[in-house]
Amino acid sequence: MLFLLKEDIRTILAKDPAARSAIEVLTYPGLHALWIHRIAHWLWRHRLLLAARILSQAGRFLTGIEIHPGATIGRRFFVDHGAGVVIGETAVIGDDVLLYHQVTLGGTSLARVKRHPTLGNGVMVGMGAKILGPITIGDHCRIGANAVVNKDIPPNCTVVGIPGRIVKRDGEPVVDDSAQDAPVMDNVINTVDPQDATIREIRQRLELVEQHSEKLEELILRLEQGIPGRAQHQDGRSPEWAHGVAHVHAEAADREAPFTEGRPGLPRSGVEDRE
Repeated sequence: MLFLLKEDIRTILAKDPAARSAIEVLTYPGLHALWIHRIAHWLWRHRLLLAARILSQAGRFLTGIEIHPGATIGRRFFVDHGAGVVIGETAVIGDDVLLYHQVTLGGTSLARVKRHPTLGNGVMVGMGAKILGPITIGDHCRIGANAVVNKDIPPNCTVVGIPGRIVKRDGEPVVDDSAQDAPVMDNVINTVDPQDATIREIRQRLELVEQHSEKLEELILRLEQGIPGRAQHQDGRSPEWAHGVAHVHAEAADREAPFTEGRPGLPRSGVEDRE
């Protein structure tokens, strides 16, 4: 037991550059939560369930880290900062795992079965990440901050985003994962943000509006520089004005055709309505 306590302190000194000494490490809530959990887990395995729960809740109150006494945690485990971490009853955590604050290892089922994640050895989980369900995170994976993961991840992968997607495997960037037979997260579906197309279309429409504005300015300039005494329509506008407006309308219709074809919900430019 004394060896494990010393190992826990050495682990924090190795993984936290802000730790200056063993005395300082003794103030870390992540260390307190781990030591309390070890006692609570021993009670849980010996069927002293109520005592284990009371002790784990006391640890939650003191450290802000909630670890169910039924969770299995390996050696050299470290929770950095710690606030808001939740680890469920059937979670299994391997050796050399590092969690940051607000991480959740949660369940997705109400049945009394294995319903929480299994983390392999050497896994790092970034701040605010949520790993949900009875899934397996392979050895030496890195889960990015605020990622949401609900499917198995093979070893040596980096996962980011909501829903989580694999962006690196075995140190190499992942471009297309559709050809892989392994039941891992669908990297093809999640490669592009669903809002990217909308943002791209908005940018194209802004460029179109700027082009219309330039055309109108050129038309106004030509009209202002027109020859005095030119013919006038009944409304006082010259033929050049009518011809120029018709030309701008035609160009606007041609430019907006790719945006409005097959999309009845989108209005046209609205130039006709303003006439």
